[in-house]
Amino acid sequence: MWLELQIFGFRALWSPYYFLFIIGLALLYFVITGPYRHKLGGDERPSAKQQSLFYIALVLLYIVKGSPIDLLTHITLTAHMIQMAIYLLVVPILMLKGIPAWIWRKVLNLPVIKPLLRLLTKPLISLLLFNALFSVYHIPAIFNFAKSSQFAHTSISLILFAAAFIVWFPLIAPLKELDKLQPLLKIAYIFSNSVLITPACVLIIFASDPLYAAYSQEGSWIQALSLCVPGGVLQGLTTALSGPEMFISMDTVEDQQLGGIIMKIMQEITYGIILGSIFFKWFSKESQKIDPVPTTVE
Repeated sequence: MWLELQIFGFRALWSPYYFLFIIGLALLYFVITGPYRHKLGGDERPSAKQQSLFYIALVLLYIVKGSPIDLLTHITLTAHMIQMAIYLLVVPILMLKGIPAWIWRKVLNLPVIKPLLRLLTKPLISLLLFNALFSVYHIPAIFNFAKSSQFAHTSISLILFAAAFIVWFPLIAPLKELDKLQPLLKIAYIFSNSVLITPACVLIIFASDPLYAAYSQEGSWIQALSLCVPGGVLQGLTTALSGPEMFISMDTVEDQQLGGIIMKIMQEITYGIILGSIFFKWFSKESQKIDPVPTTVE
């Protein structure tokens, strides 16, 4: 497959402008949390673990949004689902843990953001918001619309990314004062999240016909490719491109089913890790409690 993808050129495969954007974010994080933190009201530098988590998040963000994987998301739904799982389930967690508390406090206390966040991070609202947006996005008409223009694609992608942060807030609150859910409620929250995302995956896994024109109709597929392939390159290749089957051995329905399965598996793995973390912290906290010394009766 790699050799076939080379026809789209370096820019489509490696997104150099997006790479520079990621480098810019890394430098901004370094400067804000390092030399200039005192000027911005910051105190301690982020720990080595926090820095590692944030930089790993940036690397993953480039891999799924700037590397050949991003090009593959316009060819195969399986790649799209891998991208969605990392982009919406993994990257937000790493960033929540990697950004220092003093930065979160400054951002979250801004006049507009504070009341909005207080509303949207209520567990029921955050659950329904993220899973509704994710499910609606994968309705064929909406999905095809998202692939129809750069503006629609970018806007919807950013909205989903913001919703992903919001859905993780009740579980991985970056500030102690926001960590209000008890362990049992966090466990219930994870199970609810797992259940609510299932219908979208089931729709994709058990559909007997291709759902998305972006992967099954030539005109729509070319339009989707134009989101990451430069116009001049794509125009020169139009007559040579016959469809996704040029690059993958699966037919459209098989690719669709595999994509749904992968999304569900990766979601369960991520939620399982978070669930294990909650159990571990809960157990550690309980084990540190000291039983009172029994009084002797004389």
